[in-house]
Amino acid sequence: MLSRYDPIGVELILRDETAPPPFPPAADRAAWNALKDELGPAQVRALIEAGERAAQTAIPPLPAALFLEFFRSGDRLEYETPWFERRNILADLALAECLEYEGRFLDALLNVGWAICEESGWEFPAHHDDLPDVEYPVVGLFAALTGTHLAELVLLLGPELHPLLEKRIRHEVDVRILTPFLTRHDHWWLHPTPGHTTCNWTAVCSGNIIATALYLERDPARLAEIIARGARSLDDYLATFDADGGSTEGPSYWGFGFGNYVLAGHLLYQRTNGRIDFFADDLIRKASVFPLRTLLAANRFANFSDCEPDITLPAPLLAFLARHYRNDDLMRLANAQQAVGSHPNHSPLLWKLRGLFWRPDPAVAPPVVPAVHDWYPEMQWMIARVDPTDPDALVVAVKGGHNDEMHNQNDVGNVIVMHDQTALVVDIGRGRYTRQYFSAGRYEVFVNTSLAHSVPVVNGCAQPPGQQYAARTLDHQAGDEADRLRLDLMAAYPPDADLAALTRTVTLHRAAPHGWVELVDEVTFGSAPGTFESVLTSFGRATIRPDEVCIEQNGSVLHVQYDPAVVAARAEVVKDVDLATGPRDVTRVIFALAAPAQTAQVRLRMTV
Repeated sequence: MLSRYDPIGVELILRDETAPPPFPPAADRAAWNALKDELGPAQVRALIEAGERAAQTAIPPLPAALFLEFFRSGDRLEYETPWFERRNILADLALAECLEYEGRFLDALLNVGWAICEESGWEFPAHHDDLPDVEYPVVGLFAALTGTHLAELVLLLGPELHPLLEKRIRHEVDVRILTPFLTRHDHWWLHPTPGHTTCNWTAVCSGNIIATALYLERDPARLAEIIARGARSLDDYLATFDADGGSTEGPSYWGFGFGNYVLAGHLLYQRTNGRIDFFADDLIRKASVFPLRTLLAANRFANFSDCEPDITLPAPLLAFLARHYRNDDLMRLANAQQAVGSHPNHSPLLWKLRGLFWRPDPAVAPPVVPAVHDWYPEMQWMIARVDPTDPDALVVAVKGGHNDEMHNQNDVGNVIVMHDQTALVVDIGRGRYTRQYFSAGRYEVFVNTSLAHSVPVVNGCAQPPGQQYAARTLDHQAGDEADRLRLDLMAAYPPDADLAALTRTVTLHRAAPHGWVELVDEVTFGSAPGTFESVLTSFGRATIRPDEVCIEQNGSVLHVQYDPAVVAARAEVVKDVDLATGPRDVTRVIFALAAPAQTAQVRLRMTV
């Protein structure tokens, strides 16, 4: 039986199999003219005009002092923005030339391709310790992606490019990516190591190194070594998934990490005529529907951890998976995501090219109707919907987990409540990526603390970071009338919390017309009566009333009823929280025990 980890067996397959290119080179005019007919004149014109704009755009400089700015100020965007602009220019020029094929864009392509080759390092400053060391290149996310950008440029337009550009690309890719991948063992993302777990980095790096090598490596023995090593690494990435295909990184990093896994899997399947098939693993099929199972409303997903509230997934990725697994719901989601607009593009040529050839089928149109209930037992994620066909019906998402997950925020027990396309109890998303955000000071950033989440504060204690601070599932039920998750949260808090017991029960009741949510926190203290606060976070405005709090946003109102004999309600506004989408005020609605108690129960009833 074939082992994709065995380079000898992989090499035999590579020597045995010949296959057409995964996408037609520009010289295949029959294929590109057929594509133009399918796209129609308006879309073809728009793509060529994008190339014309790119040809008139000056290549933004990336001087050494700009690289160092990250270390001086902590700001990432000053360098990353022009870095991405160069690659977007490359993508738009390449596709315009493939469609038109008159040579108008070749000089501009030479200029930007040469400029990228002249960059001293292809990885971001945030992933370096100093300026790039040309004798010891950092192989990371964006270096690996750059390799595939340039390799697909060679696929599409190699014969039309200046011959020394292709030669330069092959040389730079080899010394910056392929040789370091084969000869060094210090790539933290390659396999789990003490202090580092695998994550989306593993899929993006190993997946794109395999992809780049499939395009550019001419020696089948060396190519087989790269594939075998990369395949073993990608299995370590898959090991981060729940047995049912869920990822604690959330849907946005699914689009990035799993998307690049699929990209590599497709190229390898095509090159070996299906003899190396990543997609045969049932876990891949399960992981493919993760966005469907975490869908809360149109373009809104359960966004725990470093996932933003509003994301757009690559429509070509969803369309490819829909066709491969014959899943119409994925195709409906592909059409819905395409209608939203372009997703933030970390790999412009890769997804723009696939956007031409992996187009959603418009005959399988939205709406996307998720299941009534989804449950990931290992991650302890429950997503419950009163009626998925009714946008006014309540939807709740709740997570357990632990505080050392991938892209972790301290959020064990966190809750999202959505009504009418609006999250009224919200996970506020990720903070702006800065030097501090991924440093030892990560949990000094408000957005990453449990104070920024809908979880309790116990005896003044927030949740600390660390895998030992975790939830335990006590009970999970899904039924026609209600869905329920009961979690033991005691281990999520430090010894200073003085807990003897702490449970959280979240129940979605399907009573007409739109359902209601019940949140019950039960706490027992150890040595003495303690203080306790149940907290709900929101972007909305909170109005405090004698026995309820009204949370209002975008015309939607959530009524949170409480017992004033047990708790006192108040609202605090945290101003200008530094989020990825920009500064935003966050409201913390706090239900605090009226007096310290040895044992207490806080019960909240949420209705619309």
